Amino acid sequence: MGSTDRLEAIDGDLAARLRALWARAEEADGVGAVSEAFRLAVGPARDGVVHLVRADGDEVVGYAQVASAGTDDAVAELVVDPAHRRSGHGRALLDAALAEGARSVWAHGDLPAAGALAASAGLERTRELFRMARPLTSDDAADPELPDGYTARAFEPGRDDEAWVALNAAAFASHPEQGRLTVADLHERMEQDWFDAAGFILVERDGRVVAFHWTKVEPGSTSGEVYVVGVDPAEQGHGLGGPLTRLGTAHLARRGLAEVELYVDGDNTAARRTYARLGFEDAAVDVQYTVPR
Repeated sequence: MGSTDRLEAIDGDLAARLRALWARAEEADGVGAVSEAFRLAVGPARDGVVHLVRADGDEVVGYAQVASAGTDDAVAELVVDPAHRRSGHGRALLDAALAEGARSVWAHGDLPAAGALAASAGLERTRELFRMARPLTSDDAADPELPDGYTARAFEPGRDDEAWVALNAAAFASHPEQGRLTVADLHERMEQDWFDAAGFILVERDGRVVAFHWTKVEPGSTSGEVYVVGVDPAEQGHGLGGPLTRLGTAHLARRGLAEVELYVDGDNTAARRTYARLGFEDAAVDVQYTVPR
């Protein structure tokens, strides 16, 4: 038994209950149940965001979110409390998300149960997002040499915001999520407790920002993340890829972190080869399942 409530906003009490549910799921599954963009959308109403809360009596037992609802790019994520799985809640949430127009669903960690649920609804595996990782050592702490004509500096809030958004859009023009970030999205991430401008490294040429490496370290973590790396398409082929990555790993190594991780699309073979040459190895994979056309 259970019921699913459709909400356009999440109040503080419910948000806390959802975060507790996500923590229980992460502990059980070994992987985060909800991605950053979906976590940030839990709160006041946002255009195109629908929340689906599954309850059994007074207990919240599952959650799904649909982003870009009402468009061809509508995508969902869902999670069921480990103590209430195999009771039909996952399928109920998936059906509700599809009824809201979700065209695809993310399964973090490529867990067998998630794959079985997607298959039962006739969804097809269409995209893979790999998490790659490697240890950090003192040898990583030195900044690399950049190609001639390029210099690096830290991001300056208030000065670089719009230039970075424009560069990010150009670098990720074909990316379904990253390339759509706005100045408001940037500011929202700058307000998070992990944001550190010193770890947001910009590369300039002739006074123009042409590449960046944004790192991320969650408070209390011993692992850092290559959050986003981007290069202006006009600057590609100038040997920036490797040095740009090492700029960020050097910053993380100087912070004394034990490991660095990153996420990369499975079909981005060039980037995966670059990261493999830098010592990164596959650690996990997220999968997107899509409604057949």
